[in-house]
Amino acid sequence: MSDTRSGRATDRVVGAAADENDEAVASWAELADDVAGHVDDFLTALDAVASGGAGAQAVALLLLEVSQVHFVGAQLGAAVDVIPRDNTEPAIAEDPDLDAMRQGLAEQLHAVDDYVEVFDPYGDGAPVGYRLSDDLADIAEDLVHGMRHYRAGRSDEALWWWQFSYLSHWGNHSGAALRALQAVVAHARLDTTPEPHPDEADESSS
Repeated sequence: MSDTRSGRATDRVVGAAADENDEAVASWAELADDVAGHVDDFLTALDAVASGGAGAQAVALLLLEVSQVHFVGAQLGAAVDVIPRDNTEPAIAEDPDLDAMRQGLAEQLHAVDDYVEVFDPYGDGAPVGYRLSDDLADIAEDLVHGMRHYRAGRSDEALWWWQFSYLSHWGNHSGAALRALQAVVAHARLDTTPEPHPDEADESSS
């Protein structure tokens, strides 16, 4: 009697744990689908800008897409740690070379490419020079790596990589790039040529 009761209790515990695991896997899969959608949009936008297809809307497009992918990264940063089923990352072929994209971005953004940023706002380091083209290409490299796991059907592995690399690398670049892009838009909208003082205008006319 006691053995049967104990066995049933164990079955309930194991069953509950399995249900929770299934729910977690389903939840991670939904999040992976959402992140992958934003990654696709971001990479498409970078291709458009790097090729010159975005034209005068390049900065505006990047402001929107970087803000979206940075928001997705923040969701990953705020989430609990993603733990893949395997302890080691599955082997995949070498990631694609994005140097052509990097160069294209540098050419299209040459007027605003260089800017200054504080790497760690809580550290004591001096401001350092950054390039938007490098930021964007570095973000893309990390996202593409995770996307390859996602497309291979390894949603948990993709999420783990996106989360880890957001915290350790691309999140810093997306935050810095977002601030730089916002500054470009703000200067374009708010900076005006000061009108001459009435006295100065009279002097120049005389």
